[in-house]
Amino acid sequence: MTDVAGDPYDLVIIGAGPTGLFAAYYAGFRGLSTAVVDSLPEPGGQVTAMYPEKMIYDVGGFAEVRGRDLVEGLVKQAAPFKPKYLLGRKAEKLAPAADGLELTLDGGETLRARAVLITAGIGEFTPRPLPAGDGWLGRGMVHFVPSLQAHAGQHVVVVGGGDSAFDWILALHPVAASVTLVHRRAKFRAAESIVRQARELGTRIITDAEVTRFVEAPDGTLEAVDVSIKGAGEERLPANAVVAALGFTADLGPIESWGLEISHRAIAVDSTMATARERVYAAGDVAAYPGKVKLIATGFGEAATAVNNIAVALDPEAHLFPGHSSNAE
Repeated sequence: MTDVAGDPYDLVIIGAGPTGLFAAYYAGFRGLSTAVVDSLPEPGGQVTAMYPEKMIYDVGGFAEVRGRDLVEGLVKQAAPFKPKYLLGRKAEKLAPAADGLELTLDGGETLRARAVLITAGIGEFTPRPLPAGDGWLGRGMVHFVPSLQAHAGQHVVVVGGGDSAFDWILALHPVAASVTLVHRRAKFRAAESIVRQARELGTRIITDAEVTRFVEAPDGTLEAVDVSIKGAGEERLPANAVVAALGFTADLGPIESWGLEISHRAIAVDSTMATARERVYAAGDVAAYPGKVKLIATGFGEAATAVNNIAVALDPEAHLFPGHSSNAE
């Protein structure tokens, strides 16, 4: 095994979503050297991977903020403290070491840390497949839309009936030539309010239907999809892109073997955000306690709570509350 240059660190954060990024800022504010590990190639976690173009309405101080802009702001906020980002790397094993812990990454590299903060959200997520789209991923089919402008002027078919499917309809409507929803049931899992918004936009919604075939143009691109509609037979829809918004499966992967108290893909923590394992903390959606509300705003508060308690655990002479950042010079 090889060491990753720059360690040992006071704190290693596992997960570069909004909670992990805010924790990186706060750890820097507390004077802790920090590394951030994430299996995704870019910071932002689910926000970057799943809804970078969507507006978020429940982050304090923003009437609305686009997902990618929130992530950019969090990275900028942490930047003065120079956290080390280890992206596209999966945390595999966690073992005790002198004065802390040793984290092994995929590939065999190791990190030494005095404390670990897990901000892994829902863990690793895998989109549910669209059988008819086998072989089309990246060639006309996507699960998430990283750039709305990539679909400007296109005919887009969205497959699914949940909130994400309707969110993509609302986001794509202003830029696409057309947006059509195909759902295999008559009822939707999505909130009625966004279903109503989609209908008011005049979006064509086809229910009790399935996409059965992707139709290839002579140049190899996608030009249409065939849809089987219950009681109405087959219909061919123009489609330059298909968004397969069928949900995803998620698990915590190797984290589940680290000796933590885990239930329903969440890690039990106490009021300091400490887990059942010494010097291992958790915050954000991955952390569980009675009355928990899973919001980005909640994760921010938990990150600050965890980091402040970590600072005291590492240095008993430190103050739990360091004062407000607005008082710092």
